[in-house]
Amino acid sequence: MLHFRPLWKLTFASAVLFAILIALGIWQLDRLQWKLGLIAQVNSNIHAAPISPDAAIAMGSAAQYRRVALDGHFDNSKEAYVFGTVDGGLPVYHVIVPFTARDGRVFLIDRGVVPKEKLAPETRVAGQIEGDAHVVGVWRVPDPPGWFTPHPDPAHRIWFAHDLAGIARIDGILNLAAPAVIEVDAGAQSWRLAEGRADGRDLPQ
Repeated sequence: MLHFRPLWKLTFASAVLFAILIALGIWQLDRLQWKLGLIAQVNSNIHAAPISPDAAIAMGSAAQYRRVALDGHFDNSKEAYVFGTVDGGLPVYHVIVPFTARDGRVFLIDRGVVPKEKLAPETRVAGQIEGDAHVVGVWRVPDPPGWFTPHPDPAHRIWFAHDLAGIARIDGILNLAAPAVIEVDAGAQSWRLAEGRADGRDLPQ
C-alpha cells in the first residue's frame, strides 16, 4: 500500500510562494486604485480655474498640476534648457525662463520645447516676450535629479532634469519663490515656441 508523505520543505516553500503571490495581487489592486485616483486628481486640477501662486504654495502637494496665473516679466537673458524627448524619441529641450512677478518674487517658467537647432535665442526672436506679461500655466513640482541623471552642462546652460535649485543657483536667483516649475504651453502646442509663438497665441513678428 502506498502512503502519502508530504515533504514539509516543499509544502512550506509552496505556502510562502502562495502568500507572496496573494500580497502582490493586493499590491497591484491598491496601485491601480492609486493610479486611478491620481489621474482623476490631475484631470480635475488641470480643468479647474487658475489660482494665484500664493494659493498653490499654500496647497502644498495638492496643487500639483493645478493651473496658476500671474503677472510680471520674463528675463530672457537667463534661459536654461532641460533635455527631453517627445513622441518617437525625438530629442528636444524645454526652455526654462525666470519670471519676476510684480511683487519681486521669481518663478521658473517652462515655455515649451524646441529642437536643438532652435536652442539659440536669436533663432526665435519673435518668441521672446518683452515687457509686462500675463502667464497662465500648470504648477508642477518636478522630481529631483536621480543617481543616473547626467551632470548638467552649465557652460551651455543645459540640464538633464528639472533641477530648479541648480538652475536658480547658476542664474544667481536668491529669491526663487517655490520649488515648482510653471509649465506654459504644455503638450503638442509647445512646438509653437520654436516658430515664434507660445501660450497658444501668435506673437508679434
